[in-house]
Amino acid sequence: MLFIVYSSAFNTIIPSKLVSKLVDLGLETSICSWIFDFLTGRPQVVRISSHTSSSPILNTGTPQGCTYDCAAKHSSNVIFKYADDTTILGLIMDDNETAYREEVKALSSWCQDNNLSQRQQN
Repeated sequence: MLFIVYSSAFNTIIPSKLVSKLVDLGLETSICSWIFDFLTGRPQVVRISSHTSSSPILNTGTPQGCTYDCAAKHSSNVIFKYADDTTILGLIMDDNETAYREEVKALSSWCQDNNLSQRQQN
């Protein structure tokens, strides 16, 4: 079993990649355009009492609570996903860890392709 917590998972999503995946899933173009517009060009402001920060424009990230699309490659493994946490559970039989190790490598590649990095635990 492998537990992964992603660093800044919601802040690293690239809207164009997300929209491309939604198009591949068959979502209507107008909805994909709306999602892209929602996720790009968003101003962000922090206000504490009477002090307000400058307003940078954000072009990456999604609201928290979204999930992602990685899936297990082998039937002997299961990937559990929740927000920015992932767990790989693999069934190892007869001391053969091949499928589990391939799953970990595949997830690592998926993370690189999707701009996700592991949070370092101290």
